[in-house]
Amino acid sequence: MALQALQSSGVAFRRILSHFPEELSLAFAYGSGVYRQVGPSADQKLIKYGVISTNILIDDLLNWNNLYIAGRLQKPVKIIAMNENIALRSALDKNLRSAVTTAFLMLPESFSEEDLFIEIAGLSYSGDFRMVFGEDKTKVLNIVKPNIAHFRELYGNILQDNPQVVYKIQQGRLEIDKSPEGQFTQLMTLPKTLQRQINHIMDPPGKNRDVEETLLQVAHDPDCGEVVRLGLSAIVRPSSMKQSTKGIFTAVTEREREAETQAEREAGSMHWEPDVGFDPGSPGSRPEPKA
Repeated sequence: MALQALQSSGVAFRRILSHFPEELSLAFAYGSGVYRQVGPSADQKLIKYGVISTNILIDDLLNWNNLYIAGRLQKPVKIIAMNENIALRSALDKNLRSAVTTAFLMLPESFSEEDLFIEIAGLSYSGDFRMVFGEDKTKVLNIVKPNIAHFRELYGNILQDNPQVVYKIQQGRLEIDKSPEGQFTQLMTLPKTLQRQINHIMDPPGKNRDVEETLLQVAHDPDCGEVVRLGLSAIVRPSSMKQSTKGIFTAVTEREREAETQAEREAGSMHWEPDVGFDPGSPGSRPEPKA
């Protein structure tokens, strides 16, 4: 899709959104179920955007099928334009609450706001092999530390409304219920895909226990947090492998596109100038190009 270069990124995203039917939502990243595009430049900055079906987006926000889009929307983002959609708004809120609950399960009884936000920001990187090979090892810290205030704004109301946490805002400290009963309540509210992965990890071959029975066992396990982390890794790892493969292909495609664009620019710098008396209809009279 060809789009004109626009003067503001807000206008650019609204223009992009207008090209798609209402059942599609604009996403701010690309991945499983998301079609990546390199859009027009705005103020000399390249806009990268993705298009995703609203149904697929809502499903990932609620169930964490691959945590690609859901993970990015657990971090502070600026939503520039969004169609009124009650189901989507509800799913966005549920995604944030799920992130908080999952982080609680992996944290000790008492911790700081920064500890919580680092855990939340790292959810979508659990099991991502790119964090071992190639990615900046301090990536999560670099996301959180300059944006503590934005994380606090995003999660503050959720933390204050949560009956399982004591949120000491002035001290920036939190205390949570780590009893087996408290952890079982938290485990039962996790996204369905994460629950299934935990069940797969903990269910012995041939036992075929239901998810609730497995989660009750995990709630009493001293390593409950590590089991949850393994479940996250099982979701993220396959998706990260796919994205790496797509990234390599996209990088090659973009380099080829840049080369084509440069060639077109060079071709456009040449022009035809007929000789005096040139007859366009006469054979063999085509002039040579002048630089």
